[in-house]
Amino acid sequence: MAAPVDLELKKAFTELQAKVIDTQQKVKLADIQIEQLSKTKKHAHLTDTEVMTLVDETRMFILQSKGVIHNQLLEKQRIAEEKIRELEQKKSYLERSVKEAEDNIREMLMARRAQ
Repeated sequence: MAAPVDLELKKAFTELQAKVIDTQQKVKLADIQIEQLSKTKKHAHLTDTEVMTLVDETRMFILQSKGVIHNQLLEKQRIAEEKIRELEQKKSYLERSVKEAEDNIREMLMARRAQ
């Protein structure tokens, strides 16, 4: 009876290890994407701040009106915020799923020790 349980535990550990590695890679990718989106959002904010300080008649360096540029930059910031929120949710889901898998294996170990 011990051999089937050991094989079952070994299989569970192997699956957990693969899941942890996969999840770690996905979390790192999400972190990189969040960092990039944060930079994009900050760049848009700083650009918007500088453009809004220009006099309304200034057309030297900009091809569109301040209002149009302002709206475009606000939209860019909003989209970056949404994507960051989505990535944070995805990241927390991945971390929870790994924790659940670890808990399941702990339960299997406890059940085996109880036998």
